[in-house]
Amino acid sequence: MPWDRNQMAARAAEELKDGTYVNLGIGIPTLVSNYIPEGVDVTLQSENGMLGMGPFPTEEDIDADLINAGKQTITELDRTSYFNSADSFAMIRGGHIALSILGAMEVSEEGDLANWMIPGKLVKGMGGAMDLVAGVKRVVILMDHANKAGESKLLKSCSLPLTGKKVVNRIITSLGVFDVVDGGLKVVEIAPDVTMDEIKAKTEATLVD
Repeated sequence: MPWDRNQMAARAAEELKDGTYVNLGIGIPTLVSNYIPEGVDVTLQSENGMLGMGPFPTEEDIDADLINAGKQTITELDRTSYFNSADSFAMIRGGHIALSILGAMEVSEEGDLANWMIPGKLVKGMGGAMDLVAGVKRVVILMDHANKAGESKLLKSCSLPLTGKKVVNRIITSLGVFDVVDGGLKVVEIAPDVTMDEIKAKTEATLVD
């Protein structure tokens, strides 16, 4: 069985290293905060001006004024700090965030990323993704392996407008974990009961040993 979104988020949480500053993108990546491994202390950053986010709230803990960059309600920690967007992006552009876990519409075999718009569709803005992929030390993509039409999202080249070129380090999909290496994508881990033949059939990008 391929991983569902919560299982993907749990696998992505294994990428978190103790003591690091991490940005979680909109979509599936927001779920990662619920699966931070025990004993691992990370500080989550949100572009709208928050450092130190807790997990999603229960109904009793919801504060409508406390939201992340994706406008989801969140919780604070005893060490949470708040600041304006200029300071937030100074952190990102200054290279102070170690890891960003982002969603994507397409990723190429060279690590190009498209995740901010589809031409002809209304978008509210590009958000902070372009700054994140340029300023963060490591970029991990967390996404479904195929789109709603069943077409691969791991491509030889992206067809949508790019967020960044050669910026992706690792991709975690519903089928497995892939690293961007010379010549294409290397399979690092396969989801339970998923076969290599299935991955090859559902991946347009070049797979290398």
